[in-house]
Amino acid sequence: MKHIWPIGGGKGGAGKSFLVSNIGVWLAMQGKKTLMVDVDLGAANLHTLVGIPYPEKCLSDFINKKVDTLDETIIETATNNLYLISGARNNLDASNLAYAQKIKILRAITRLPYEYILLDIGAGTSFNTIDFYMISDYGVFVSTPEPTSIENVYRLIRSIYFRKVKQMLNQQDFKSIIKQAGVLCEDSATDYLSAILFLIKDREPETGKILEMTLQNIQYRLILNQHRKRDNPNLGFLVCKMVKKHLGISIEFAGNISFDDRIHDAVRKKVSFISRYPYTRAAVDIRELCNKMLLMNNQRSIAGDEPVRVHQL
Repeated sequence: MKHIWPIGGGKGGAGKSFLVSNIGVWLAMQGKKTLMVDVDLGAANLHTLVGIPYPEKCLSDFINKKVDTLDETIIETATNNLYLISGARNNLDASNLAYAQKIKILRAITRLPYEYILLDIGAGTSFNTIDFYMISDYGVFVSTPEPTSIENVYRLIRSIYFRKVKQMLNQQDFKSIIKQAGVLCEDSATDYLSAILFLIKDREPETGKILEMTLQNIQYRLILNQHRKRDNPNLGFLVCKMVKKHLGISIEFAGNISFDDRIHDAVRKKVSFISRYPYTRAAVDIRELCNKMLLMNNQRSIAGDEPVRVHQL
């Protein structure tokens, strides 16, 4: 069964590309045929983290029709079972893809014959970022323990929620409900998006029920990177609890990744951290969270409810 994991964060510098590369290496070492796709359009660097200095092929070759299929842009890495679609040679305007181009990429990704596909997504809440998260209900958010990083991840989750709501309503109803939600929240502590769901359920019960079920099916995961001893070890659980309370979205806390100065050394030398420093606390953390996410996937697969789809094509 195919598993697509969009991996990103609301703020640059959280270490998402580092985690994509190391999760990819670990999955490949477990015998999982794994593909990493660098869709951090305009700021791609995943190739460097897996020791490929200058990829000969990239995502733009497919976008610009230099090749017929996306799999023609795939590059082998030095790790068995691990492959890459790089964004290193993308055009300067690649960060401003047209919607039709994004849909073309998303459709092509879902057809690739890999067990695990990891999407390295750009930071922020742009449509490019959100649209790549919409490919799967199993996205991964990466944050550091700093309040600004956590706030940005929360905003990203809100934006994805907002996008899902917008897809389920016509333009007129959407504008009306948004306006009503703003009024409802003016003099109360009600969360804006919670108010939106309440209004949809009140106005269109069937649509509200579908939206609520859609939110319940989401199985996002949160990783806190660069975790130091002075940081609260339960911070990730508290963030997930806050998201559940205000947005109604269940997020599984996958774990903390300990801060380690040797990560800089691995990045500088363009080698996998978990391969070069396998017995460090950070490497152990990465393996533990990977095992946890695999266990979650296996449980969903046994239940027969892990879909692979592109929403609203």
